[in-house]
Amino acid sequence: MMNLYFTEEHEMFRKSLREFLQKEVVPHIEKWEETGTIDRFIWEKFGEMGYFGLNYPEKYGGLNLDLFYTVIFLEELQRINSGGFAAAMWAHAYLAMTHLNAEGTEDIKNEYLAKSITGEMIGCLCITEPFGGSDVAGMRTTAKDQGDHYLINGSKTFITNGVYSDYLVVAAKTSPELGAKGMSIFLVDRETPGIAATKLNKLGWRASDTAEIAFDNVKVPKKNLMGDENKGFGYIMQHFALERLIMGVNAHARAAYALEYTLGYMKERTAFGKTIDQFQALRHRFAERTSEVEMAKQFNYSITKRLDQGDYVVKEASMSKLLSTKIADETIYDCLQFLGGYGYVEEYPLARMSRDSRLGPIGGGTSEILKEIIAKMVVDQKEYKPVTE
Repeated sequence: MMNLYFTEEHEMFRKSLREFLQKEVVPHIEKWEETGTIDRFIWEKFGEMGYFGLNYPEKYGGLNLDLFYTVIFLEELQRINSGGFAAAMWAHAYLAMTHLNAEGTEDIKNEYLAKSITGEMIGCLCITEPFGGSDVAGMRTTAKDQGDHYLINGSKTFITNGVYSDYLVVAAKTSPELGAKGMSIFLVDRETPGIAATKLNKLGWRASDTAEIAFDNVKVPKKNLMGDENKGFGYIMQHFALERLIMGVNAHARAAYALEYTLGYMKERTAFGKTIDQFQALRHRFAERTSEVEMAKQFNYSITKRLDQGDYVVKEASMSKLLSTKIADETIYDCLQFLGGYGYVEEYPLARMSRDSRLGPIGGGTSEILKEIIAKMVVDQKEYKPVTE
């Protein structure tokens, strides 16, 4: 069925992706949740299917499709109920690879981006630091110019794919005295001496490897500088719009799946002689949550359309992440309640979904930080503009 945003081709893609995930991914999810390690073969299968190259140039093996294919990719990943697996996939494809495509040299693109699209290489993005959190401008990691190379020292934390990735996209201060204006972006190969990663034990997102990473005199060739020196902060801010929209889409998708599953349960579960979907208290709360999720979804689709057209949607994307993650948390909380005791049992999907969803208001910029960013735009009338070459 045609609608404002999705064509028949989009829906055919959704169907084939859903079948792929059920056949190739779902049988392994419990193992990956248990071990916290996603087997390499699935990355290569994603690459073979073209899923990592959806919106990347054909020149490097991508498909150069519109962003609604990405939306479908994100939505369907949420339906398999492993926030960690989904995060590993989209952090590779839309955090690390976004920087490779936007700021990487031709050599970097031909080597790392092309192999990321095929699934031969896995990437991670290293911005957040143990002492900085959402304060990107306050990062302490440095990259000192040593003539023919840079020397990186410092640490990063909460890095998705931080243990098992093949390369790291690292933000570091090349001119610390300039503050945010002295930051640069580097491509660092995992095999470079001086890199140590420690896996973090998390409440949710159990399937993904999340790491704290230490850089001790890591020698990075000059050719691995991405973009211009000291322009890194602008590059990071520019890509945050996509990251926040991704988090918003993930949120509405997991909430929609929670509602879908819960409604099926409510139609079968009986109490006092009738199915529980007939109790007014539950029906009305379900209607309210469904309305909120639908509003978030339609807002996110409208932002996707604008971003796909080249608009700079940092305000709207920030609003999306702030509200969509809140709505998802509240929706999943209620869905767990609707299942009663079974919602608290691991064999049912709401227990894991509740843990995984809780990261929404934290990762990619906390809700508190986003409120201040939005306030600067709507109260102080501050304008954020894209980086110009």
